[in-house]
Amino acid sequence: MSNINIICDNNKKSKKIYSILLKKIRIQKFKRNNLVIVIGGDGFMLQTLKKNKNSTKYFYGINSGNYGFLMNKFSSKNIINNLNKAKMISISPLEMIVKNKFNQTKKSLAINEVSILRQSRQAASISIKNGSKQIIKKLISDGVLVSTPAGSTAYNLSVHGPILSLNSKKLSVAPISPFRPRRWKGRVVSDRSKIKIINLNPTKRPISAVADNLEFRNAKEIYIKTNNVIKFNLLYDKNRSLQKKIKIEQLRKEIK
Repeated sequence: MSNINIICDNNKKSKKIYSILLKKIRIQKFKRNNLVIVIGGDGFMLQTLKKNKNSTKYFYGINSGNYGFLMNKFSSKNIINNLNKAKMISISPLEMIVKNKFNQTKKSLAINEVSILRQSRQAASISIKNGSKQIIKKLISDGVLVSTPAGSTAYNLSVHGPILSLNSKKLSVAPISPFRPRRWKGRVVSDRSKIKIINLNPTKRPISAVADNLEFRNAKEIYIKTNNVIKFNLLYDKNRSLQKKIKIEQLRKEIK
């Protein structure tokens, strides 16, 4: 078991799966070295990946949470076979740099999305640029999301943003409850984009910047780009790949 590390969330279901799994893999040998099995939900997987951002390890997720979009379904009977035949995909995160109203700077990674959210009862008033090009001069809304393809079926889908294929090399910029312009649907941009979001009224209309689940309050300027230096190697069961899950969500949206 020297080539396998198991990381388990601290809940009853995760611990039960961990116990079953430990017995099964103790005497097994695996083709792939540097394998990390992550037992938990999507949030736990995101935390684990960020803690290992400089790693070349392979991460196989087992879902013990609710939806578990980034995870695999646990099968006690087939787990060894699934681990040996799992297919790999590599994804790169977004890098977010936030400058707050005190001119303090914070940096974080986002695997799913960067969420810009109003911080008070007042709607956010922001402008969004891609390099020197204006995406929207003034957006009054509850906020905006910048999502990766892997995250496009998460919060982005809930605010009616587009679902992006993993190989699309695109990012989604989607408004959250836009008030003005009311019918602005957002924009799909290249994953090479350098997005800048400015709070047009930080005193009256404070906003937060959230990288997946890490929040920075009183944001004044937010810079977002894809960090292609970092690659997360995720493993999926042969018939339940992340690409297939995204495709299923696309078809569901089209049917509706």
